[in-house]
Amino acid sequence: MVDHSTIMKNGRCMECGAMELDRYSCYEQFGFPLAWEHQDPELYALHFWLVSCYMIQHPSNYTDAGYDQLVDLFRDAYDNNWDAATILRENRERIQTVGKIANPLPSNERSRSQRSWTRTINDVYIGGEAMAIDNIKKWRDAIRSEL
Repeated sequence: MVDHSTIMKNGRCMECGAMELDRYSCYEQFGFPLAWEHQDPELYALHFWLVSCYMIQHPSNYTDAGYDQLVDLFRDAYDNNWDAATILRENRERIQTVGKIANPLPSNERSRSQRSWTRTINDVYIGGEAMAIDNIKKWRDAIRSEL
């Protein structure tokens, strides 16, 4: 099982800078849209974007090669307006050339550095389920412009 735990310090994520809200870490906030998408096919269609946005902002979950592969896939999918089937196919093909993707170190032993992002999971969580589609698209667009 991959450990995606985040480390919060002074109420902020040590990687993405998201604030703790309602006593939820950024990782716990991430769980809300993952649950919401099971009720809404339009929201579920954005699953790749939701997950990749979150993971790009938490590089400690990956090896260097795994992270670079994720960023390259994100850029190519965004720039070429790929559909979900194309993204999945490309991901399967690219993973074979990367080797180890997930960081093997336990969460508390990983190196982390904070980066300032225009948008984080906070924006999706705060907007709630009703605004999730729009907020994930805005998050995706912001990350693409910041990569």
